[in-house]
Amino acid sequence: MSEHNHNHDHEHGHDHVTIIDEQGNEILHEILFTFESEDFGKSYVLLYPAGIPEDEDVELQAFSYVESEEGMEGELLPIETEEEWDMVEEVLNTFLADEEE
Repeated sequence: MSEHNHNHDHEHGHDHVTIIDEQGNEILHEILFTFESEDFGKSYVLLYPAGIPEDEDVELQAFSYVESEEGMEGELLPIETEEEWDMVEEVLNTFLADEEE
């Protein structure tokens, strides 16, 4: 997976990210949530395609990210290790369990 650039609207609480895929297409995604990992020293974001009806299954995408100094753009980076994936999955499962309550 290649590196992705993202933009987000600072005034709207970082709700949307535009990802440019390998073919150069811009795809708007909504941010499910972001979190930081002290163990890995990184920030993470979980995204899903914007405009999907609530009753449809969606494919979540997870990235680590580095926000620019201005806070308006940053860089999405692939998750590099199996340990990171396991941690992200654990955080997601906790988030989903909390949402169901």
